[in-house]
Amino acid sequence: MNEEKLPPVVGSKSFIAVAINCAAKAGEWIKIKLGSVENLELKCSSADLVTEIDKGSEQLIKKLIRTHFPNHAFLGEEGVEPGAAASSKAIAETKDAEYLWIVDPIDGTTNFVHGFPFFCVSIALAYKGEVIVAVIYDPMKDELFVAERGKGAYVHGKRLVVSQDATLEQSLIATGFPADQIYALPLNMKSLQHIAPKVRNIRVSGSAALHMAYVAAGRLSGFWEMNLNSWDLAAGSLLIQEAGGMVTDIDGSHYTLEVRNIVASNGTIHSQFVDELQKSLQNSK
Repeated sequence: MNEEKLPPVVGSKSFIAVAINCAAKAGEWIKIKLGSVENLELKCSSADLVTEIDKGSEQLIKKLIRTHFPNHAFLGEEGVEPGAAASSKAIAETKDAEYLWIVDPIDGTTNFVHGFPFFCVSIALAYKGEVIVAVIYDPMKDELFVAERGKGAYVHGKRLVVSQDATLEQSLIATGFPADQIYALPLNMKSLQHIAPKVRNIRVSGSAALHMAYVAAGRLSGFWEMNLNSWDLAAGSLLIQEAGGMVTDIDGSHYTLEVRNIVASNGTIHSQFVDELQKSLQNSK
């Protein structure tokens, strides 16, 4: 998209500046609230949690965005009913908005609840279905990952570049344990069993958004997981693309906001990675 179709500024407010401000303020509040969860609720399973902190963070972000861009559409995790069907419906109904903010107020809520310091705020802005701004903020490490389409990806002002690992065998890969314990978790476990002997090692740290930021930063060479949502993936997808990597559906097709089964990599290993994941799914039938 050229700049005529994609204005980076509305009035005096830069999209990226607003996204950074929202993520920083929410992250600061989340960090203060660490260890003080009072109302813990379950969504689809015991692994799918929500707290009053998640809801408060989302409201804070939504209010700030609406202050600057009252006519923009907003899709936040806590405003959608639990389950894959509701998530798919929500993104289908909003993806064609001219400007759509896609927000995960705490990606890694289970980690947050247990005091495990691997969680983040994830904010993306899509223009007519294409992500153009991405911010992922890790308040525990004070790491702010930012990207604008066509302008690169950065952390602490340093440009991000994906890893140079040339093969799966050389690669450190990440995945997750999906909250859907009936369908997605068994499939992901099949893939994990298949992939583990073919890579250097695998990490499972509990935040898809941060895993994707780490792929962009070259700390991981790849990431995959089944049955994720647009708010888990949108910001990370742009970070990785702007850092020189690739993001696709698990079948290798082009990434869109509706993709739920994700494969992300440094690009070099992508074909091999997708091929092996496809073999694992064939073997599971």
